[in-house]
Amino acid sequence: MYIVIVGAGEVGSSIASSLASDHDVVVIDRDPDRIDEVTYESDLMAITGDGTDMDVLREADIIEADLVIASTDDDHTNIVVSGTAKARSDALTIARVKKPQYLRTWNRADAVFGVDFMVCTDLLAAETIVGVIGLPTAQDVDLFAEGVVQMTEFVIPDGSPVSGQTVHEADRFDALTFAAIIRETGENARDEIVIPSGETRICPGDEVVVIGSPASTREFSSTIAPEEDRPREVVIGGGGEIGFQVARLLSQRGFSPRVIEHDEARARWLAENLPDATVLESDATDRAFLERENIGITDVFIATLENDQQNLLASLLAKRLGADRVVSVVETIAFADLFEQVGVDVAVSPRDATAEDITKFTRSRRAENVSLIDGDRAEVLEVEVTAESLLSGQEIATSAADLPPGVVIGALTRAGSLITPRGDTVVEVGDHAIVFVDSDHLDDVNAII
Repeated sequence: MYIVIVGAGEVGSSIASSLASDHDVVVIDRDPDRIDEVTYESDLMAITGDGTDMDVLREADIIEADLVIASTDDDHTNIVVSGTAKARSDALTIARVKKPQYLRTWNRADAVFGVDFMVCTDLLAAETIVGVIGLPTAQDVDLFAEGVVQMTEFVIPDGSPVSGQTVHEADRFDALTFAAIIRETGENARDEIVIPSGETRICPGDEVVVIGSPASTREFSSTIAPEEDRPREVVIGGGGEIGFQVARLLSQRGFSPRVIEHDEARARWLAENLPDATVLESDATDRAFLERENIGITDVFIATLENDQQNLLASLLAKRLGADRVVSVVETIAFADLFEQVGVDVAVSPRDATAEDITKFTRSRRAENVSLIDGDRAEVLEVEVTAESLLSGQEIATSAADLPPGVVIGALTRAGSLITPRGDTVVEVGDHAIVFVDSDHLDDVNAII
């Protein structure tokens, strides 16, 4: 695939790095220093110039592109790049935007901008945060088959009721499949991906990947962490776009969050637009204020302030005061691991989430949805079963024997209904299969299912 990426910032360079080994990639950016960095890190072609300039796009041979990704930090530029590329080529266009209103406008049939797919950074970050905090110990949540199937990664804490149990003992749910366990193997060694059998024992610190109905996933979450550990009191530090979207989504799920916003006009707007939330006009990095508001007894504190320094300070203050779980937005991708090392429970990088979401479009030509696991070491794919598929007309036990190692059929949907795969389940043409795949075997799986 020939791919043109406009914007070599953190998102664009991350996408380029992920795709360069398997595709022909050209990167365009106005900043020569960024161009130097991206070419130093990856073996690809790079052009210094304005991606909205037709002469620059011609130099990138835009007419031959299969995919154009507009990933600059400016929403208007990304929309213009996509529209220009669509006018001059048959390429699939993907535009990254920060403001959800562009996504809402794009979703209207009469206003498409020449953009085939639009990824909204702020909304994606908010959805990631809400998915994680709704399930204690969850590190990642993704929906498949229009929400009928949910994939979740859970970290097993010390003292969890399932710690030390076998998968057979822990699996007491009708609509759940234990797809994989990601286990630390040593300080400098790569984590091990274990495809579990019934006798595989679950250990503290394991990341367990489960696929099934949202209800069964919630039940399993309750088994890992008892009901009294469910979050009830949620405080959001920062009422910017991400903070607002988090509060809005939480309100839809029955929460009544408190939102701390220092700007008077913004606080007033939030109060008017979040009727189920309590808006506090103050500074989320003010320790005295946090103490007065009893942040120490909060179940979840979410830092969505203006920059990484403020988010880290607010997060550590909340943690020091006793907040049970702290989630922080991290704008700089490289800082995410650092945040978690110094005490933040979950660091959510909007840029990283956006890069991953855009990269999904290139992973499998037939996949309708993709979730990346442990970076890109494994994937969960949603694929519609065709007559040519290895799965078609076969019992799960029969087809599983012919699949490569590191592959698990986690769920099936048929006519919109969930089918939990068992050995004697027969897969039919038109079924949607949600499959866990070790990335080493991805090409083989794409070829046969």
